[in-house]
Amino acid sequence: MFTTFLWFAGVAALINVTPGLDTMLVLRTSVAHGRTGGRAAALGILAGCLAWGAATAVGLTALLTASRVAFDALRIGGAGYLVWLGCSALWQARRRPAGDATDAGTAVAPAPAPAAAPAPTSARQARWAAFRAGVGTNLLNPKAGIFYMSLIPQFVPHGAPVFRTTLLLTAVDVLELALWYWIVTTTAAALGERVRRPSFRRRMEQVSGVAFLGFAANLLLAERA
Repeated sequence: MFTTFLWFAGVAALINVTPGLDTMLVLRTSVAHGRTGGRAAALGILAGCLAWGAATAVGLTALLTASRVAFDALRIGGAGYLVWLGCSALWQARRRPAGDATDAGTAVAPAPAPAAAPAPTSARQARWAAFRAGVGTNLLNPKAGIFYMSLIPQFVPHGAPVFRTTLLLTAVDVLELALWYWIVTTTAAALGERVRRPSFRRRMEQVSGVAFLGFAANLLLAERA
């Protein structure tokens, strides 16, 4: 059993660190809203992974391959959500931040001190929005469900309790993802002023917007395994 878990951990780690939709979302949110925003998005993705793992444990993800209607409904819904994310990112990139003049080398007067600290409610709302984006991106991607349904059962030893072993393997995958997203958000935060420069953030929005649209197109063209 221990050897099986080690093999699964190795395979899952290779898949998890491969650049993909979820990592792009965490990176983009980290650049736009800081480390706390990126980790809120990561928590949403992890919640989605736990849901997929639980669904796999009870056999619900088999519907994605058994039912064409279920797969297509989730596929189209997920693609639509990604189009919305991509268009939103591109729209944000078109908005010229106030600090662009500094990036262009133009001297500007120092900004006056703010009259009051930002309301904590807005920060909580931003984190909640990032969390919802993480959940939606993961749960509306049928490929995530198929990943759990096709990979995890291969590592359930013969004679082992399927439900409990599936949940344990899901926990291993979620822990690895949590570590990976911690690295991503910490790295983005460590870049400091560079990632906070308006020109960099605008470029990041453009790249992520195009990437989200590309993921949407790929999802629309996807077929059941």
